Amino acid sequence: MKRHIFLALSLFCFLLSGLCLFSIKRGQDEILASRISPQVLRFHVLANSDSRQDQQLKMEVKSLIVDQISREMSGCRSKDEMCSYLLENSARLTGLAASYIRSQGFSYPVSLQICQDYFPAKIYGDIEFPCGTYDAARLVIGKGEGHNWWCVLYPSLCFIQPSYAVLPSSSQAALRSSVGDSDYEKMQVQERPSVHVRFKILELLQDL
Repeated sequence: MKRHIFLALSLFCFLLSGLCLFSIKRGQDEILASRISPQVLRFHVLANSDSRQDQQLKMEVKSLIVDQISREMSGCRSKDEMCSYLLENSARLTGLAASYIRSQGFSYPVSLQICQDYFPAKIYGDIEFPCGTYDAARLVIGKGEGHNWWCVLYPSLCFIQPSYAVLPSSSQAALRSSVGDSDYEKMQVQERPSVHVRFKILELLQDL
């Protein structure tokens, strides 16, 4: 009986410790996000639904709009400049997306607005954008009830694949200039050593 009580208490303490560590890490990430978010504009594309066709359409529309923005704003020098461009060209960009959607046999409406969204942590190469609330250009296709896609529109990281080990030097320079040296260093992904720990509680569970 005592052994079962000890096991239950050990399990509770283990879970509580893990929850506390997760809460502390998340709080630190959100504080960092609150500092860098004024200099960052995310891009958020929501599909009409999670059907295979709607998800494929989302990716095609995403590529179309990102390509258009990249061509027209290749020399963008600030977040405010990017936001102004999006607001002034919202009707044209959504019209471009809607026209493509119709060409694919769908009739979904498209909307584009700048708002605030909560984003999970996301790694681009060797840089991690912490979880938190960011300004975002939100492109909604149809009902916007499907899984979404996101990237960083300013500084432009929308063409950076997560599988890349290191960001190109131009992207690093733009990001560092935007968020500052100190926070840029905090965003770098640190290589964590692999550690194997044997917990007494697991041994007890195996014995039972």
